[in-house]
Amino acid sequence: MRTQQRIMVVFGTRPEAIKMAPLVRQLKKTEGIETILTVTAQHREMLDQVLDLFELTPDHDLNVMKPNQSVSQITTNVLLGMEKVLTAEKPDRILVHGDTTTTFASALAAFYQKIPVGHIEAGLRTYDRYSPYPEEMNRVLTGHIADLHFAPTIRNVNNLLAEGVPAAKIHQTGNTVIDALLDVAAKPFAFSEETLKDIDFDGRRVITVTCHRRENLGEHMEQIFSAIRDLSYNFTDVEVIYPVHMNPRVREIADRILRGVERVHLIEPLGYQPFVNLMARSYLIITDSGGMQEEAPALGKPVLVVRRETERPEAVEAGTVKLAGTNRDTIYRMAAELLTDQAVYDQMAKAVNPYGDGQACQRIVRVLMENGEEYHEF
Repeated sequence: MRTQQRIMVVFGTRPEAIKMAPLVRQLKKTEGIETILTVTAQHREMLDQVLDLFELTPDHDLNVMKPNQSVSQITTNVLLGMEKVLTAEKPDRILVHGDTTTTFASALAAFYQKIPVGHIEAGLRTYDRYSPYPEEMNRVLTGHIADLHFAPTIRNVNNLLAEGVPAAKIHQTGNTVIDALLDVAAKPFAFSEETLKDIDFDGRRVITVTCHRRENLGEHMEQIFSAIRDLSYNFTDVEVIYPVHMNPRVREIADRILRGVERVHLIEPLGYQPFVNLMARSYLIITDSGGMQEEAPALGKPVLVVRRETERPEAVEAGTVKLAGTNRDTIYRMAAELLTDQAVYDQMAKAVNPYGDGQACQRIVRVLMENGEEYHEF
């Protein structure tokens, strides 16, 4: 007779780790659940930073990260590694998050062993299978495998219903990233990174930039960085902070266009805690990240999304983000408006974030307990 559910949580990248860490902690303190943490280390160094911050020690670490590996290689390595872990642990359910290659390959490995899958951050869609790539297909395919869908917003719920997912299998929870964000932002913090230590956050307007998506590599990224360079030339009270992604192609473009530009600071990637504090002290965010469209508005920061579409249209509708595309002139114009028109800025900064109240993890655990009754005795 088993008295506990064995739930395996799987993630491999920094964004997944940030969003799943508070859920792991909630699961670990819930009576009736035995929690097994498996990481693939699709990202290595950045993942380890988050594990350290949230004081999490994996039970299994596949360590699949290799330089310049293809998506096919990541998929294969995760699939084979998860087969061994699942065979050894025999969990009652696995939980995966979002849309990474780790997410899809882990869900597929569980399916092959007839282990139920819960999908956190389910139902996001652009309906363009190549943008974001490969994330859009990863989340769609994971959704077809999963039997429990934890959707952040009502739009995500409706997307799943339209695809034929039974309503009883969908649960609107809010997004776990808000749980993590509010927890970290509440802690006292001082920057140790040399550039950030010297920035006058009170007297200057800081624009935080992130840009890394595959579909933006090449001309689109050149346009984005050129717009940022234009902003630095024309707004002398602005400081631009760009923690540059580790991708060598991103770094080459950033170095070519932004290196040496006055008041543009190219720094190494930050851990989650310093990055949350950087967002909190910024005036404006320019990003192609998905997660930052949820996080920055929770801190009252307007977001310009440098992509052609977003799987988070709720944020656009709520007015917390604006879709700026990848055209140099458009990005510059939209950023300049926020830097010169206080009414436009305030309208975005004060809009209500549609992504939750910091209680998503508790809602998810309640659902797991209700759906885990079948495991309590057999």
